Amino acid sequence: MPSAFQGMHGALAQSVVARRRLFVKLDGAENGTTLLSAPPGSGKTVLLRSWIADAGLQDRTAWVTVERNEQDVQRFWLSVVSELCRAAGGNSLLQELSPTPQFDEEAAAARLLAELGTLNERIVLVVDDLHELHSPQALAQVERLLAQRPPLLRVVLSTRHDPQIGLHRLRVAGGLTEIRAGDLRFTVDETQELLASSGIGLSNDALAVLHDRTEGWAAGLRMAALSLAGQADPERFVWELRGSDRMIADYLLAEVLEHQPEEVRRLLLRTSVLDRVNGALADLLTGGRGGERILLELENANAFVTSLDARRSWFRYHQLFAEVLSLELRRTEPDRVSELHRAAAHWYAEHDEVVEAVRHAQSAADWAFAGRLLADHSLSLVLDGREGTVAALLRGFPSGAVSADPELTVVLAAQQLSRGLLDDVATSLARAERHRAVVPGERRRHFETMLALERASLARRRGDFSAVVDEVQRLLAPPDNEGPGEAGVGADVRAYALMILGIVELWAVRLEEAERHLEQGLELARRAGRPYVEVGCLAHLGTLAAVSSFAVARQRCLDAIRIAEARGWGADPVVAPALVMIAALDMWQVRSDEAEQSLARAEDPVSRGGDPPTRLLANLVRGMVEIARGRDEKALASLRAANEVRALLVAPQLMTVPAQATLVHQLVRVGDLASARAVLAGLPEDGREWAEVRAARAVIHLAEENPRDAIVALEPIVGGAKPVLSPWLVQCYLLDAVAHDRVGDDPGTHASLEHALEVAEPESLIWPFVTVPVQHLLERIPPHRTAHGALLKQILDVLAGGRPADRPGEPRAELTESELRVLRYLPSNLSAAAIGRELSLSVHTVNTHVRNIYAKLGTHKRSETVELARGLRLLGPSVSRR
Repeated sequence: MPSAFQGMHGALAQSVVARRRLFVKLDGAENGTTLLSAPPGSGKTVLLRSWIADAGLQDRTAWVTVERNEQDVQRFWLSVVSELCRAAGGNSLLQELSPTPQFDEEAAAARLLAELGTLNERIVLVVDDLHELHSPQALAQVERLLAQRPPLLRVVLSTRHDPQIGLHRLRVAGGLTEIRAGDLRFTVDETQELLASSGIGLSNDALAVLHDRTEGWAAGLRMAALSLAGQADPERFVWELRGSDRMIADYLLAEVLEHQPEEVRRLLLRTSVLDRVNGALADLLTGGRGGERILLELENANAFVTSLDARRSWFRYHQLFAEVLSLELRRTEPDRVSELHRAAAHWYAEHDEVVEAVRHAQSAADWAFAGRLLADHSLSLVLDGREGTVAALLRGFPSGAVSADPELTVVLAAQQLSRGLLDDVATSLARAERHRAVVPGERRRHFETMLALERASLARRRGDFSAVVDEVQRLLAPPDNEGPGEAGVGADVRAYALMILGIVELWAVRLEEAERHLEQGLELARRAGRPYVEVGCLAHLGTLAAVSSFAVARQRCLDAIRIAEARGWGADPVVAPALVMIAALDMWQVRSDEAEQSLARAEDPVSRGGDPPTRLLANLVRGMVEIARGRDEKALASLRAANEVRALLVAPQLMTVPAQATLVHQLVRVGDLASARAVLAGLPEDGREWAEVRAARAVIHLAEENPRDAIVALEPIVGGAKPVLSPWLVQCYLLDAVAHDRVGDDPGTHASLEHALEVAEPESLIWPFVTVPVQHLLERIPPHRTAHGALLKQILDVLAGGRPADRPGEPRAELTESELRVLRYLPSNLSAAAIGRELSLSVHTVNTHVRNIYAKLGTHKRSETVELARGLRLLGPSVSRR
C-alpha cells in the first residue's frame, strides 16, 4: 500500500524551527498578557507549542482551543476551568465546574478568579483560535479575567484578529505584549533552517527568492517544503512561484493534493465536509478501508493534519488546507456534498454525538431529520449545560421552519422560558398545540410529553400549580401499548418531568403525590447520572419533609447543597429552595444569625431564577428575622414583599396563606388594625379554614378585646378537628392560652400552654412563643406543673435575649439520603428483598444501608431502631394537610 504523501513521509516530522527571537519575547512577557494576532497560516499555534515545549511548561499550561463558531458561553468557560484545574494540579484549590441549565458566567468567573488568587506556582493559560468565540458573555468574562488576572496566572491569546475585549486598557497599563504578523514572518535564516530540517537544500539565490515570494509566511514555507520534497528540480520550482500569498497557498496545496494516491485524495476531499474526522468516519465517507492509517501517516508527514486527542484517533485539517479541499470537492463532486453531510449526520446520531449530527443534517438541508434530533435531545443538551448550543442550532434552521414545526416550537418555548419571556412561552406553546396534527403518529407521545412538560414549567414560574398536574401525571404513566418505532419518553425527560411534577404538587399542597414523584425523580436522576435533577428533587423533598421532621428536612437540604457546591453550583437557582428552607428551619428555632447567613447565600440564586414560592418563602423568612431583631418596619417591608410575590401567583399555594397570616400578625403588632383587617379580608375563600388564617383572625379579635371570639375562631384547630403543621398549631395553642387568660379561665390557659409546649418540644419550636405575647403566662407556670421544663426554660432564656440550645431531634451521626429511604420502610413487615424491590435496590445494598443505620444510631435490632428513629423524629406519619 503506498504511503500517504508519497515521497514525503517523515520529511517534515522534525521541521519545527525553534524561533529563539520569539521565544525571548514570549519569555519576557512573564508577568502579563500576550496577544498573538495574525492571519491564518502565520504559525501562531506551532510557535506556542514549540515555546511551551522548549520552556518545559507542558505540565503547567492550560491549553484551550475554541471550537469553530463557538456561541455557548458555558461550553467555553467550562473548558477554561477544566484546563486550568489540570494545569494547576491536585494540590491547588481550583475546583472543576459541572454543566448546569442555568449557568451564571459572572459567578463562575468570580469563583475562578478567587481560586486563582490562591496559586503558589505560575501557570499559563493559552486560548487558541479566540476569533472563533462569538459569545458576547464569554468575551466579557475573558476581559474580566485579563483585568483582574492574579499575579501567578499568565494568559496568552492567539487569534486571527484583535478581539473586542478592551485591550487598550492593558496597553496603557503596560500589561500587554503583542506579537503580530510581521513578527511571525520567518527570517531568511529561519527559512533555511526549516528547509534543512526537512532535508531540502537550496542555493542562496533560490532561498532568497523563496523567502521573498512567500514573504516569510509560515504556511507558505511549509507548503513549499512539502512540494519541494517531491520535485526533481527544486530550484526551478522556486523560480516559477508567482502571485500573492493566497495564490501561492492555493497553488501549493493543489500541487500537494494532485500528487497523492487516489485513495488519499478521495479521503481528503470527502472528509473535508467534517470539522473533525476519525478512521471510521473516513471509511464511511469514502466507502474504503484504512482511513485511520492514512490519517496517522498524514499527521506524521506534518501535512496539515493534526490529532486532537492523546490516542490520536480524531484529527482535523489546518483551515487553509480544509478550505482548498472543500473548494476542490465542490468543483469535482458537487452533487456528493449533501450526501456526505447526510451520511455524517446519521453516523454522529448513531454514536450519540447529537450536536454534530444536527449540524450535518442542517448542512445537508435534511431539515426533518435535524428537527427530530433536536426535539428528541434538547432537554438532555440543556441538562448537559449546552443551552447556548441549542439556541445556535435553532438559529441554523431556515426562517419560518421552527414556527412551522410543533416539536421545534416546543424547543423554542423552553429557550424562551430560560430567558424569563413568559408571554412568549405561552404564545409558542399555543402555536405548537394548534399544529399538533402535523406531528407523525409515532412521535406523538414524545411531543405531547414535551408540550406538557413545558406547560408545567411555565405554570411553575407563574404559580398556576393545579393547571397541568393531571395532564403531566397522565403522560408520565407507562403507555398501555407502545407501537414499534414510537418515540417514547427517555430517562432524562422522565426524571426532569417527575421533578417538575413533584414541585408543582408540593406547592399545590398535594403532599403525598409530591413526595412520591419527587422520590421517583430522585431515584431516576441518580440512575441516569443527572445531578442537577437530583439536587432539585432533594431540595424540594427537604421542604416537604419539614411537615413531619425538621431533622430529615435539614439533612435533605444539606445533601442538596453539598452536591451542588461540589459541582460549582453554590449560586445556582436549583439550590435556592434548600438554602431558603434551611433558613426557615433555623428561624422556627429562632436561630436568627444562622438564618441570616443562609438567606444571604440564597439571595443571588433566588434573584436569578428562584420560583415564585421560593422567593415568597425567602421574603417571609426575612420578615421573621426582622421581627426577631425587633425591627418592625423592616419586617413589614419583607412581609409585604412576600405578599407582592403572592399576588403574581395564579392560584394559592403552600406558603401564600402563611405569608398573609404573618403579615396580619405584624400589622397588629405595630397597631395598624385597619390594614390587618384588609389583608385578612383578601384571603382566598379556599384558604380561610387554614390554621394560619384562624390564628390571624384570633389575633385581630384579641387586639379588638374580643377574647371569646378568638376562642371560637381557634376551636376547630385546638380541638383537633383539622391536621395542622406543628409551627401553626403551636401558635394557635398560644393564642388560645392568651384568650382564655383574658376571660379568666386559668385551667384553660394552662392546658393550652401545656399543649403548645408538647407540640413544640420535639422540634424545639420557639418561634411561635416569640410572636405571641405569652412570656408573662409562661413565667407563671410552676416547674412541677409541666412535663416540658427544659423547653420552657429554653424559651424563657430566648425571650430574655439568650440563644437557643443545641438543636434537638437530630441523629448522633448523619444518615445519608439512601439510608433515610431504607429507614422509612423499617416500621413495616417488609423483608430486605421486598424493600429492595420497592426502592429498586439489591438485597445486598439494602442490608448494607440497614447495618449503617444501626451503627449510626447505636442500635442493634429493627424494633429498637424504629423506636429511636421515632424519638429523633426521623420517622413519622405522612401528614395529609387540609
